[in-house]
Amino acid sequence: MTQTYTRATGLADGEWHRMHKATPLLRGGIAIVAIVGVIVANLRERIVAFFFNTPDYPSGDPVDMIVRHNFVWPAIGIAVVIIAACVGVFALSWRVQTFRVTRQAVELRSGILRRQERKARLDRIQGINVHRPLFARIFGAAKLEIVVAGHDANLDLSYLPSKVTETLRREILRRASGVQAHEAGQAEGVGAVTASPESAPVQADPVSRGEATRNIVADRVDEFLLSPADLDPDAAPQASVVRMHPLRLAGSLLLSGPTMVLFLIVIAMIVGASTGRPWLIIIIFPAVLSLGGLYARRFTKALRYNIAGSGHGVRIGFGLLTTSSETIPPRRVHAVEVLQPLAWRPFGWWQIRMNTAGHTRGKNSAGESRTTTLPVGSIRDVQRVLPLLLPGMDDTVRDAIAHAAMRTRADQSAFSSAPRRAAWLRPFSWSKTGYTVADGVIVFRHGAVWRRIIFVPLARLQSVEVEQGPARRILNLASADVHIVDGPVHAKLPVIDVRAAEELFGLVSAGAIAWADAEAGPSSAQGAGDSVSPVTHGAEDHEPHAEGDS
Repeated sequence: MTQTYTRATGLADGEWHRMHKATPLLRGGIAIVAIVGVIVANLRERIVAFFFNTPDYPSGDPVDMIVRHNFVWPAIGIAVVIIAACVGVFALSWRVQTFRVTRQAVELRSGILRRQERKARLDRIQGINVHRPLFARIFGAAKLEIVVAGHDANLDLSYLPSKVTETLRREILRRASGVQAHEAGQAEGVGAVTASPESAPVQADPVSRGEATRNIVADRVDEFLLSPADLDPDAAPQASVVRMHPLRLAGSLLLSGPTMVLFLIVIAMIVGASTGRPWLIIIIFPAVLSLGGLYARRFTKALRYNIAGSGHGVRIGFGLLTTSSETIPPRRVHAVEVLQPLAWRPFGWWQIRMNTAGHTRGKNSAGESRTTTLPVGSIRDVQRVLPLLLPGMDDTVRDAIAHAAMRTRADQSAFSSAPRRAAWLRPFSWSKTGYTVADGVIVFRHGAVWRRIIFVPLARLQSVEVEQGPARRILNLASADVHIVDGPVHAKLPVIDVRAAEELFGLVSAGAIAWADAEAGPSSAQGAGDSVSPVTHGAEDHEPHAEGDS
């Protein structure tokens, strides 16, 4: 039966479908870029020698060997064959890679020599993200990432037609949430599954070749001009709760860590030019380009940032050239961190990061964009974003805690405080180190150079650890560590009084069980309210629940 991409729900008919026709080129392009990079790297010494008359390059240089033995054209032919072979392999991989969406799971088959079949059960799906890389947007393609509970369990559908990805995403989420259970029961009662008008292939009116070309060009232009939220108008409100200011974003990047490295590189280039060694500029210049690319990627990713609530959770979109849109259900948020570097303090800028189930800390810009919820914003921006990530907290309590932690002159009674003897280990931040518990969320704050406020829902907590080394034992101190899923946020209190650590250990241990039971079913909700008080801090008049050196 001939399948169509006219309706995304046509892809959710239980039949096997192939990916976008441009998938071999999109995947094979990586091989082309790698080959070009190797060629440029080997030509760097020859470029330096040509412009600055430096000593001859080594005789063992691959390019030198090719030129000396008159092997230029065969080398070009070999490179073309390698590129063609890569594209051919990816084309064959596209032929055998298929997927289908049933009422129970999303399945993916792939592999040429080693066949592989992966299945994402609908009841295990925690979210679906849409990514549109720049090169893929030219061909009207996008990647659908299905986030599944479990280690390395995510399912990537690379690539699908961009027009159907958002509708297919909503259809899968709709089935995963059980909305179609009643419809499935009716279909089984009839004895056959009847395709709805929405899922049936739509016969398009015949159009001329010129009109079809204009439509394709118009679609590509719209895709580059529209924001991630505009590409999915039904999944999230158009208005973002935070507006990203370009000047603030540029200033935050210039006041970040890589700027110091760039400053040292520029000094080295100036020294090289002034001492008659201009070849140093060519040697160091690739590092400048790398840092420049880092700044450009971070700026373009955050420039069209938007965040808003949706029916399935928090909807986050970002990206100018490569766009991504992600829906994060509240239960996937395991920790939220509000931090402020020292260089941002005069401007009152803050950043929000988070740990979520299914996403770990990335080692590149893509990974960082997934864990950075708010790249840079004011205190008011932070107060607008936190309710989306922590909807279970009372607005008044949450704002009071955030206000006390972010403002130095605010009332600090909401947090416990470390004893003065902690100054031997944390001379600048001991007075700003403490914790509080409110509405099923434990909040840590610490740091003088980098101020950090960390929110961890007790229901997401995995374990708690209280540690006491030799130095802390002498000072009658300890450290507390709350274990959560892997990510950029580490919920740790570096110094705390031993009695306060014992109280924290018992309070968090009991609270984690109580709030997890409360989320599991309404029958245990009363137990959660009786086990953990709304706001608790300090260690006065409280019996210890655990040994301080546990």
